[in-house]
Formats: sequence, C-alpha cells, structure tokens
Amino acid sequence: MSTSVRRAAAALLSVVAATALAGCGSDPEPTNSEKGFGTISMQYSWIKDETFAGEYYAEDKGYYEEAGFDEVKGISGPDDGVAKLLSGKVQVAITDAVAVGAAIAEQEAPVKIIGATFQKNPLTILSLRDRGDIATPAQLAGKKIGVQESDVAVFKAMLTANGLEEEKDSITVVPVELDPTPLTAGQVDGFLADLTNQSIALELAGHETTDLPFADNGVPYVAETYTVTDQYLTENRDLLEALLTAEIKGWAETFKNPTEDVVEVVTTHYEEAAGDSDGLEASFGEVDPARTTRGLEESQKLISTPETEKNGLFTVSEELQQQTVDSLAAAGWEVSAEDLFDTSIIDEIYAERPELKAYRK
Repeated sequence: MSTSVRRAAAALLSVVAATALAGCGSDPEPTNSEKGFGTISMQYSWIKDETFAGEYYAEDKGYYEEAGFDEVKGISGPDDGVAKLLSGKVQVAITDAVAVGAAIAEQEAPVKIIGATFQKNPLTILSLRDRGDIATPAQLAGKKIGVQESDVAVFKAMLTANGLEEEKDSITVVPVELDPTPLTAGQVDGFLADLTNQSIALELAGHETTDLPFADNGVPYVAETYTVTDQYLTENRDLLEALLTAEIKGWAETFKNPTEDVVEVVTTHYEEAAGDSDGLEASFGEVDPARTTRGLEESQKLISTPETEKNGLFTVSEELQQQTVDSLAAAGWEVSAEDLFDTSIIDEIYAERPELKAYRK
C-alpha cells in the first residue's frame, strides 16, 4: 500500500486532471435508481489487499445493500483518484491528504476530505538495526537516506519539523525506487518506506529493523481518506451519509472478528481481484497470509487511536485537521483546513447513531 506509488501516480495524473477540469472526457454521474442510490464507483489507492478490509466486509455483510446501493464498485489502484473524481469517472476516492492538498494548492481542485480511515499516515524512515538504526530524528544527521522522487517534499518537511537541514546536518538524499534493496545492500543508511509495506517485507525476510514514523515525528497527516468533489458533496449528502455508515459498519467488523477470519475475507477478495485485475497483473502476487496478517495489524494501529475510540471511526478532530494542514505547509502546499476538510457528515452520523462509535469487540 505504498504512499509513494500513489504520489507518483498523482504527478502522472496532473495533466489528466487539468483536462478533466475543462470538462473533457468526463463520464456522466450515476443517478439514483428506484431502489435507492444505484451504483457508484470508489477508487482505491492501492491493489485490493488488507488496506480495504472494511470495504470487503461492507459488501459481504450486505451493509452497502442495506444502505440503499445496488453496488459500490471498488476500483483497484494504484491511483490517487483525484483526476477521476474531477472527471466524474468515480464518485469517491480513497486517497491521502498529500494528494488532495497538492491538488487544491496547485490546481485549485474543488475536492474535500470527508473522513479518514488512517488517522496516522504510514510513512517511515526504515533502517536496519545492525547498521543505521535510526530511532530518532537527530540520528538522521550524517546519514544517507533513500527517498523516492515523489516523496522528497514530505521528507524535507520532516527534516524542517525537527530542526534539521540536509547540508548543515550532512544528510544525503539518495534517489531510490520502491524496492528497499539499496537498504539491505548497504547503499543507504535509511529508506523512506511505508509501515504497512516495506517495513513488513523486511521483517518477514528476517531482518531486524527500526522505524522512524513521520506521524510521530513532526509530520502528522491523515491518509486513506474518503474524498469527493465539492459539487458531489453538496448534491449527494444523503448518499454519502449512507455510504459512510456502511463503511463504518464494515470497518468495525475488522476489529470485532478474529484476525484469521479477517485475513480469510481479505484473501478471497484479493484473489478475485488478481483474477480480474484489468491490466494490473504485475501488482498482484501470491497471497501471503503472514504478510496479510501483519499488514492488517499495522493498518489497525493507524486506524484506531484514542480519538477514534472516543469519537468513532473516520472522524478527524480539529486538532488533527490543523496538524495535517501544517504538515502540508511544511512540504510547500498552502491550504486551509476549510479548503481541505468537510467532516460534517461523519459528525451527523454519530449524532444520529452514537452506538456506531463502539467499533471494538
């Protein structure tokens, strides 16, 4: 579930987004069927792995149908979804605050985050315990850090947040791809990675690793965000309330069911997607139950925080909204909380159905 890939896709899609804003090549938005809300499309940020376990439960348990949908079509990524939102090809995108904030700041894209699955973003500086062992920001000094091109701005934001500078603190940025081989080969001391991806891969390969999470070290922002256009939000509040209610119920199932049962549900959907991956075969490999289990465990840590345990899944407090905006500003994207967020529907859901806040066993 690489954030780096999603941001690389964002750069590639920027031209498409500009065209979409002009109204070219857009598909008509679906209309509500007589049964309710008909069919809508939701763009996933990544391939159909454990990142979307809640969506699988919402489908399998009939929560989408109960909410009035004939179908909620989950479209496999990697894709940040912003261009598709603007073109009308999808109605909802699960993406992150960086992709959305950059689109607003650079293109004045009329999009809003209406809820967030991940209260903490998954970016980390990954290192090997017997080499770099980078456990604090201060330990970045004098180190070579592998950083993907699409994540350079966010990495520099992390340095700034901790009073560090590349030249002053002798920090060398080494261009890398997603494969952490430069780290295991000793070419870099640290590697910008995802807690739910490369960190797990090296752990399962037998390496003892150290993580320096961005969210806990000066760059807190939300990820796996439910994002829609301003127009769609204005015109479809009832639909979005029904959808988010189904999503809340689906994600609650991932916390209330045994891990092995959740992994089985994820595996079924993953295998189905791999068999019909629409040209994304290279993104899918054989199911690894251990990898899926660890991915789910790490994802749940990013989803469940003291705030969500108090206020409910997908809520984004005013404090976290401001922290997200500040993190984007440090990376060079100036947006306001009002530009980026509208979580009023989530607030309304919990005001009407406070029992949904209890998502744990």
